[in-house]
Amino acid sequence: MDVASWMFLLSACRPLGQFPAVTTWQSACSIIENCLARGVREFVVCAGARNASLVEVLARAEAAGLARVWRHFEERGAGFFALGRTMATGEACAVVTTSGTAVAELLPAMIEARYQGRPLLALTADRPARFRGTGAPQAILQPGIFGEHAGSGDLADWTRREPWHWNVELEEDFVPGEWNAPVVVEPGPVTHPNFSVAGLARWLREDLFRGLVVMIGDLDPEDHEVVFHFCLDLGVPVVAEATSGLREALGDLVLPDADRMLRDHPPGKVLRIGGVPSGRFWRDLEDLPETSVYNISRTGFPGLARDCETVTSPIGRVIKGLGDVEKAGDALDYFRRVSRRAGEIDDLLEAYPDSEPGLLRVLSAYASLGSSLYLGNSLPIREWNLFAQRDKPVTDVRANRGANGIDGQLSTWLGWTADVEDSWCLVGDLTALYDLAAPAWLGQIERRGRVFVVINNGGGQIFSRLPRLNEMSERAKEWMINAHEVRLDAWAAMWGMRYLRIAGDAGFDALEPGDVPLLVEVVPDAGETEAFWRAWDRRP
Repeated sequence: MDVASWMFLLSACRPLGQFPAVTTWQSACSIIENCLARGVREFVVCAGARNASLVEVLARAEAAGLARVWRHFEERGAGFFALGRTMATGEACAVVTTSGTAVAELLPAMIEARYQGRPLLALTADRPARFRGTGAPQAILQPGIFGEHAGSGDLADWTRREPWHWNVELEEDFVPGEWNAPVVVEPGPVTHPNFSVAGLARWLREDLFRGLVVMIGDLDPEDHEVVFHFCLDLGVPVVAEATSGLREALGDLVLPDADRMLRDHPPGKVLRIGGVPSGRFWRDLEDLPETSVYNISRTGFPGLARDCETVTSPIGRVIKGLGDVEKAGDALDYFRRVSRRAGEIDDLLEAYPDSEPGLLRVLSAYASLGSSLYLGNSLPIREWNLFAQRDKPVTDVRANRGANGIDGQLSTWLGWTADVEDSWCLVGDLTALYDLAAPAWLGQIERRGRVFVVINNGGGQIFSRLPRLNEMSERAKEWMINAHEVRLDAWAAMWGMRYLRIAGDAGFDALEPGDVPLLVEVVPDAGETEAFWRAWDRRP
């Protein structure tokens, strides 16, 4: 039984004279102390009448140096900011809401946390259970609202490897009393399931004549070095997402036009390390049963609906468990085609400098000077993987790729980089419009050198690349793309950001980060972009 239920039972027993009544203040104190005891040190608060007692206890916990507390007025963005904090620290972060539909706003962030395997705690205040199903104000059925996307109940059952929901019933009225700051003992380390690398080790040695390719999705920073050396030792072609942090560092091992190269000559074996890749070939594997797939995944999700093998554990533990690996090499001669493919890409970018890919190449040179990079949705991620510069390593790169959605991207970035100078973010225009309230966080976080980059191509242009769009009616195409003529200079002014509009590669000369956050609106030439993609599709 969780703490809140225990408190409610004690209160209900008062007429019998068996126990003293437990006040709302005492319940709130116990709830926050329980969170602290389970290792929660950061809280994102969306204050309301129902959770006011929790807010007061958290204010005292912050004053005592036991908690770091952030505030926001909108629960959806707060949930994603808290998710970003779990990325930054590797530890749990709680988002604290009031009752009613406030808890429902957390669903997108909880889903993303589920598929990323992040310890996001939804601490949601509620009216007592007697109000459920009555239609009383601010009373909905909160328990179970996240379904299979989060565990729920007593924090003692929480492994801290996944999102969790703790619904706490509180009376609205309370009188603040004494709160003696507890002596908080750090909880034990997060435990992980046992695993065996024997099958993977055999798989890595067998049938190498079929061709082995390593595909690396997002990695946590502590896994970069061990995966880097593993790939060097193995010596096979690599598809390295930007979010792996190894895209540039692995140099000549990385295939520059991986989707096309692998589609034309599918390998016999694919080893995926880390998150699910964003490239098209990963999806193509659904229809390539002859290609054997093995996954090393922190979350345990295979990322495919077809048969494959998965080892579930922190990545570094698995790689170290394999010990020394024999060099497998390039059985299918992918490396022979690498320089030609890279040259073709460079030629196209030079031919269409004001196209979206051309502007992204220039932008990537500037962004590589920052301390970190957040890629905000599918098109920027795919274009960065294909067209960004490859000379300077960009190792600290993140994205929300658990559910592949565009929701809450700016808030996630601001949570992840709250303490970091010179942080860059690249998103599309619709992604920015989804999270217009995100800059409200700027008053609580590091601002120096922060750069928002929005590629404003007038809608969801990723859909314009879908082959099926050509077979749809003009009205349906309009709905798919969500075309608009929105400019973002007023948005920048609203939140006190500097603003720069770039409509050609010469415009980057004015891009200078500073003490005040900078919003850069990049507007590609639509004609050049269309011509670029036509030329791209014509390549042999």
